[in-house]
Amino acid sequence: MAQPSVILATASYDHTIKFWEAESGRCYRTIQYPEFGNRPCGLVNVNRLDITPNKKYLAAAGNPHIRLFDINSSGHQPIMSYDSHTNNVTAVGFQCDGNWMYSGSEDGTVKIWDLRAPGCQREYESRAAVNTVVLHPNQTELISGDQNGNIRVWDLIANSCSCELVPEEDTAVRSLTVMWDGSLVVAANNRGTCYVWRLLRGTQTMTNFEPLHKLQAHSGYILKCLLSPELCDPQRYLATASSDHTVKIWNVDGFTLEKTLIGHQRWVWDCVFSANGEYLITASSDTTARLWTLSTAEAIRVFNGHHKATVCCALNDGPEYLSS
Repeated sequence: MAQPSVILATASYDHTIKFWEAESGRCYRTIQYPEFGNRPCGLVNVNRLDITPNKKYLAAAGNPHIRLFDINSSGHQPIMSYDSHTNNVTAVGFQCDGNWMYSGSEDGTVKIWDLRAPGCQREYESRAAVNTVVLHPNQTELISGDQNGNIRVWDLIANSCSCELVPEEDTAVRSLTVMWDGSLVVAANNRGTCYVWRLLRGTQTMTNFEPLHKLQAHSGYILKCLLSPELCDPQRYLATASSDHTVKIWNVDGFTLEKTLIGHQRWVWDCVFSANGEYLITASSDTTARLWTLSTAEAIRVFNGHHKATVCCALNDGPEYLSS
């Protein structure tokens, strides 16, 4: 099976993962996401997807497992299962070389998994349900946000928590994002607010947070916030996806509203930029995913095929897509 240059995947409460041709909108592969092991028979939801940098594997975070699928196979079974979480896995991602994976869960832990060895290599206790985890571009720190409103920085070299922040007491941190060069961190919460910190230049660690901005982005929950990738520079944007059915695009220079993406009929759970920052993929409870061109704020493709809420999406697009 030839590997597509653009890997686009979505997952839904209909218990399937679908792979799509980004240009045509055609679904070319569907994986039924089953429950395995000794637990009562039944299907589980996928909460989060991520694709390895080399486009070979897709990680699907469920409850309480993470499954790794071979993107270039036509098989439905995962090639690996990571099983030591005890509750919903809400965050998953890969280190830049794809050697290890990180995860966060409602069991209150952040874990690191070596893809070349079985089992969990490290575990950090957040003491509250973890909603979001991101890896700093320096590849040596993880940042987690939890249901109690705590943000914690986990120093992977010192193997300890190096910093704790509570931007708003008793308000769940729903999503975190870090600028590609490590200069900014944004945290979005259940009250529609984004907190922005500047990470002071010249420091090797994440522990120097300087408050930069507080943005009241939406009236409803913010379900995902995401800063634009490196190839988007010198323009820098923040995308916020919300329960108010919209996605807003903010200019990081002053945090002015650039565009509002209107078209989804229900909550927008997830979003991901194309590698050049010109496009955005979104996933919504209205069962669809959409491809938006940000220059015009238009949905140029709607991905129809799921029959329940589409709650997460993942995109890894190669140079061929950027030049087309």
